[in-house]
Order: sequence, then structure tokens, then C-alpha cells
Amino acid sequence: MHQKPNARLSSQAMAFVLAGGRGSRLKELTDRRAKPAVYFGGKTRIIDFALSNALNSGIRKMAIATQYKAHSLIRHMQRGWGFFRAERNEYLDILPASQRVSESKWYLGTADAVTQNIDIVDSYGVKYIIVLAGDHVYKMDYEIMLRQHVETGADVTIGCLTVPRMEATAFGVMDVDKAGRITAFLEKPADPPSMPGDPAHALASMGIYVFDWAFLRDLLIKDAEDPNSSHDFGNDLIPDIVKNGKAMAHKFSESCVKSGLETEPYWRDVGTIDAFWQANIDLTDFVPKLDLYDNAWPIWTYSEIVPPAKFIHNEEGRRGSAVSSLVSGDCIVSGSEVSNSLLFTGCRTHSFASLEYVVALPGVVVNRKAELKNCVIDRGVIIPEGLVVGADPVEDERWFRRTESGIVLVTQPMLDARAAKLG
Repeated sequence: MHQKPNARLSSQAMAFVLAGGRGSRLKELTDRRAKPAVYFGGKTRIIDFALSNALNSGIRKMAIATQYKAHSLIRHMQRGWGFFRAERNEYLDILPASQRVSESKWYLGTADAVTQNIDIVDSYGVKYIIVLAGDHVYKMDYEIMLRQHVETGADVTIGCLTVPRMEATAFGVMDVDKAGRITAFLEKPADPPSMPGDPAHALASMGIYVFDWAFLRDLLIKDAEDPNSSHDFGNDLIPDIVKNGKAMAHKFSESCVKSGLETEPYWRDVGTIDAFWQANIDLTDFVPKLDLYDNAWPIWTYSEIVPPAKFIHNEEGRRGSAVSSLVSGDCIVSGSEVSNSLLFTGCRTHSFASLEYVVALPGVVVNRKAELKNCVIDRGVIIPEGLVVGADPVEDERWFRRTESGIVLVTQPMLDARAAKLG
């Protein structure tokens, strides 16, 4: 295949998104939905970031491998991402673990999720494949990473974050030479290797891999036949390429998409309740670290047709107001004070209620005189009149899930259990 001069490599690439994970550290937030389907930022879901990055980078062929409680994720894909046109050679395929290989086999590992769908990837006729995690929040131009992959002649190019060295113990860490070639790949090392010329920092894997499809295809078939393999990119395939092939590191800072306001590369794994709360609350900052208002790199999603937000009542102690907050469409803030909070679509707050540092998922109703602080409220929860959350740690822990740093997760089953106990 002759490469046209200046042709975008993304037109010959596909994105394979691994979206099967439960995300168990999000506790009850993932009881009914997979982590990539968890809401984020007022109207999007976490997976929208990886898919939007691919779309904005020029990639028009995508596959999403799902496994755990995939219904809300699949429904979101159908509603929000159904604009791909096969006649323009665009595809978005949802690939649930469907026992295609044997009746007892779900996806065994991240690599196996691709192996079980080799025939589908073949049918796309692509030259490159980008393997992505579906559960991180960031903006990145994959075309830049593709270009580096081709120019260096790598077998695999791995997206890497630059992190303070001792924070890297939670990641897969790259040891690289001066040219950026990976000489060792260490999973969650106690003493991470530093970057060349920068002893304070290490390179951590983002779980983003670029391969030539022909190379990866052979590797997957070989891996599938290995009884000792866990069929996982991080555990099996990547260490093998580092040892026997050419693995290159790609620094996120080189392809991170920033508007004029963002000062540093932004990437978050919102995989714990604390991290999820923090990343959402960060959006309410005067100049947020992540700019969702950048029209040059939009985050696509399913947008419901809803009326605008509304604020009512204007008397002392009963004023519908929101300060330093994000309030989505179809919210009614009625005689209540909202500050440093994020209200998703369709929330209702009633008179004399106060919300401070609250992340309220879609359809939450806060009844009169409730006082909420430092909490995450799950979708559709009805907060009873006068409920106080975030003031008394002992009381919070008695009924709800409270993290060590004091963030409280409130779900409807917890409130129902509380109501039954208190009669």
C-alpha cells in the first residue's frame, strides 16, 4: 500500500477500546454499570473521552470490547455514537464477550479481548491498531503518536505519563534509554526507574498501545496458544516485545491536546470515589485543569433534548443560586444554595437546601432543608427532607460509604436501608 504524501495515518488506523472493566474501587457506583459508563463532567461518560480523542484525531473505525454489566454502556454507544456511516468506510462495533471461541470463555485478559475478535479487525482492512483503555479522562491527538510509531519503526509504541518517581509505584513503569526505547517494563515496582536526565520523574504506562496490525495479529495468535500466558498486554505481550522486539515510549506531553487555558497535560484515572469526586469538583475551578469548553477538541456524547437550567425564589435564606458550579440542562435550583458543585442533567433541589462540594449524578432530587457537603450522589437518588451529609463522620459512616478522606457516597439502597432502620 503506497503511502500518500501528507496522508493522515489515522485514516489507516482503528481504535480498539477495552471497556470491560467493573472498576470495583468505585464501589456502589459500578453496581449497575461498567466503569467506562460512569458519568463524568455534567453530561458525558468516562468512555466519551477515549472515543472523542479517536474521532478528533481522524480515526473513523472503532471497536469497543465490553464485558461487565455492559447494558448502560451499549445503550450509550447506540444513542450517542450511532453517527458512523458504513458507506463512508466508518465503523463503530460493540464487541461483547460472546463466547465466540468456546462456550466457557469470556475475555480472559486484555489481549484475549482482541484475539477473540481478530476476524472483525481483519475485516476493517487497517494497517495500524491503537489499543485504548475506556476508563481514563484526558485529551490526546493519537495521530502524533501514530506518526512517532511509524517514524521509529517500533513494534509497539506505548503512551506514557511523566509522573513523580515515587508515585509511579501504582503503574506499569518504563525504563527507557536516551532515544526513548524501552529497555524494561516493570509492573508496579517498589523502586521505579527514573527517566534519563530526570531523576525525579518516571514514565508510567497509560495503557495506550500502537501496533502494526500484522505484527500484533501474529503475536496474539502465538500468545493464545501459550498455556502459561494470562493473555494480557501489560503482563505478557509488552514484556515479550521489550525483550525480543522494539518497544518505544511516547510521552503524553507531546500529543496532549491543550486549549490556551490548560497549563499542564491532564490525565486522570477516576477509579476511586475520591478521585472521581475530585476530578468532577476540579471542573468548577476558576480556571479548571481540564477545559471542557474547547470547541476545537469537543468531547462528543449522547445529548438529551432537555430544557435549560432554571433558578427560582429570591428571598433571604431561600434564594435559588449557584456559585462556582456547573449546572446541566433540565436542572431546577429552587430556593437552595449550590456552591462548588456539579449537577448533572435533570437534578432538582428544593427550598432551604444547601449543596457544597457535591457531585450529583443525573436525576437527583434534593428535598427541603437537606444539607449536603463533600459527597457523590448516585443517579436518581431522592434525598429526604432535612438529611445532613458531610457534617458528622460517625453518622455518615453509619448509613453511607465514607472514604478515608471524608467523601461520602450516597445511593438509593443506602437511603432505603436507613429509612427502614429509622422507621
